[in-house]
This record gives sequence, C-alpha cells and structure tokens, in this order.
Amino acid sequence: MTTTAERYGTTADEVAQACKRAGRDAREVTLVAVSKTVGLDAVEDAARGGARDFGENRPDELMRKHDAHPELRWHFIGNIQSRRIRDIVGRAVLIHSLYEERHARKIDEVACERGIVQDVLLEVNVSGEASKSGLAPADVPEMLQLCESLEHVRVRGLMTMAPQGDLAAARATFRGLRELRDSLRETLPPEQAVVFCELSMGMSEDWPIAIEEGSTIVRIGRAIFSADFA
Repeated sequence: MTTTAERYGTTADEVAQACKRAGRDAREVTLVAVSKTVGLDAVEDAARGGARDFGENRPDELMRKHDAHPELRWHFIGNIQSRRIRDIVGRAVLIHSLYEERHARKIDEVACERGIVQDVLLEVNVSGEASKSGLAPADVPEMLQLCESLEHVRVRGLMTMAPQGDLAAARATFRGLRELRDSLRETLPPEQAVVFCELSMGMSEDWPIAIEEGSTIVRIGRAIFSADFA
C-alpha cells in the first residue's frame, strides 16, 4: 500500500507531466492538497512528500492544522460564514470562495485590524447550476470593483467548480472562467492586472482538463489522501 507522501509525489509528477503536455511551465501551477477529511498525521506525511499548500473547508480544521503547522501554506476553500471570518483571515494565505459583498467588507475590516492584506479569489458559478454557490459571470465586474475599493482585500483571481461526471461540461466551465479572467484583466490598471492572474479550478476528477484550459491552482484531495482512489 502506498503512503500519503508517495501519493503526493505521484500526483505532483502527474501535474508536472500534464503541464508539459499542455506546453506550460509546471511552476505556473500550484497543487493544493485538500486535507479537509484527514488528520494531522496525513498532513505531515504529505508534507514529507513535498506538499506545502493545503486546503481546508471548515474554520475549526483550518485553525487546528494551521496552528500546528504555520510553516505550511493554508488555503480556505469552503463556504464563508460571517461569524468565522476572524478565524480565517490571516491563517489562510488565500481565500478561494468569496462572492458576497458583506463578507468582502468583513474580511477587509478584520484584515485592517491585523495590519495585513488578505488575498482572495472570487468564486464564480460559471455552469449556472442551482446547487453551486458563487457569482454569476455577469456580476463579477461589480464585485471586483467593490473589492478593489477595499484597502485590505486583494483579489488574486477567480475560482469555480465544474459539473461532476461530465468532462465536456467541465472543459466548457474552465474555459469560461479563463476567458472571464482574461477579459477582466484588460479592464484593470497594470498594477492590478499583474496580480489578478490566478484560476483555481480542477479537482481530483478533472484537473488535467483544467490545466489544459489554464488553471493555476488545482485542488486535489482523494488522489493524495485516499489509498482507494483510482
């Protein structure tokens, strides 16, 4: 049976090979090991295998794991709750799931108190599925403009989740997010456009397609942490 460290190494190699096939530099893509279902021992094993970026979707687990291993880079990938923003800001190097104005303002408030600028991604519901959260693509420019007015929030790019079980639909979703990011970058001043570059898209089932479509962050959990994943 393979170890978590070995599975992380294999996944990292596969990501690098996918980048090569797509004509991309593997250094352009961050592999986030989604550790939301595992304990500290599995995180530590993945770290021994070279993992440095981890994703959590619950504030309690983000707090526990970040505080045990602050030397690692922690991403918050879950739904944001106003009452838990204080637990997330500063611990997460990147919040992937911002789509509400009230949360943006609260993040700005907490980050201001702590003397930091919090990096975020705007979550976009590209596929339009009722089961998914996020901004409609047409609403992203207004939200981006709001965030640019907040001194302690920095929008680094966009995030989306693709429909499951349909790789053609996943590709269309990823392509749509890339095209949206590119069109928005053209409207930004150069100093803002240069940091508005990230595309968080692609998970265990569909990340190779996401890389082909320009993803800069892939969020992979089961392929790393589950010995039964195939």
